[in-house]
Amino acid sequence: MSEKPEPMTHDRKAWPAGVVERVSPLVRRLICGNGGPFTFTGTCSYIVGEGRVAVIDPGPENEAHLQALLAATAGETIERVLVTHTHRDHSPGARALKAATGAPIVGCARHAPIEHDASGRLDASHDLDHDPDETLRDGDVVSGAGFSLSAVHTPGHASNHLCFALKEENALFSGDHVMAWSTTIVAPPDGAMSDYMASLDKLRARGETIMWPGHGGPVREPARYMRALATHRRLREAAIVSAIAQGDRTLREIVARVYDGLDPRLVGAAGLSALAHLEDLVARGKIRASGPAAVGAVYEPAG
Repeated sequence: MSEKPEPMTHDRKAWPAGVVERVSPLVRRLICGNGGPFTFTGTCSYIVGEGRVAVIDPGPENEAHLQALLAATAGETIERVLVTHTHRDHSPGARALKAATGAPIVGCARHAPIEHDASGRLDASHDLDHDPDETLRDGDVVSGAGFSLSAVHTPGHASNHLCFALKEENALFSGDHVMAWSTTIVAPPDGAMSDYMASLDKLRARGETIMWPGHGGPVREPARYMRALATHRRLREAAIVSAIAQGDRTLREIVARVYDGLDPRLVGAAGLSALAHLEDLVARGKIRASGPAAVGAVYEPAG
């Protein structure tokens, strides 16, 4: 018997920026005021522990957010600054927090420069100045006062993306790989749909009961929600294959049909996510492309 598809619904509660909230016995959340169409109400920074703490994802270069983090941890010692991935809304603040506290930066690897993205534009999404004091690999554990955080390598949204599992609360800091407010953007050349789906399967096989994402509120019932995410991606893939079968040949034509009615601010991101699907479909032999799968390629049915 086939599994009944989960409905794809999102929790878009407008979580406030600039407010320190205790969200669990070991975790406090502070959202940066960098809200927008790709960041929701802003980047979520997490303070883990009491007294001797770790900070996860200090966010972008934002002086107000830095001061808020320092105020939230006044009288405490920040022992580590952890970073899930090097997109500019997550990692630059780590350097400022290190400068203010002396805490080492650990977590995701430094990102290798990419000369051009799939659209021929310079890659501007990554923080190429990120230089961690310690790079964590899959399964590495950092311990604090009363807590431990295990690194889980989850490429897809970014090739160097890590999640962090908090053993003591059976929780996972999911970065941008799984978010309750929206599906994740997978944008070539660094983002890869095949990696994203494999990482999603990897997380589904784990047992965490709650996820704390990089934007928006918690992901509750994560196994159920990730089944819905996987179903959503496969339905999107099927829609792209159908569009090509109906005669759409370019990325622009495919996006116009598959993402009809999309917010104009998100058309570029939709195009990159569609391209990630096209790359994966070509690699799996489901469709054909006139050369490498790219923005300017012509796509045809495989048969």
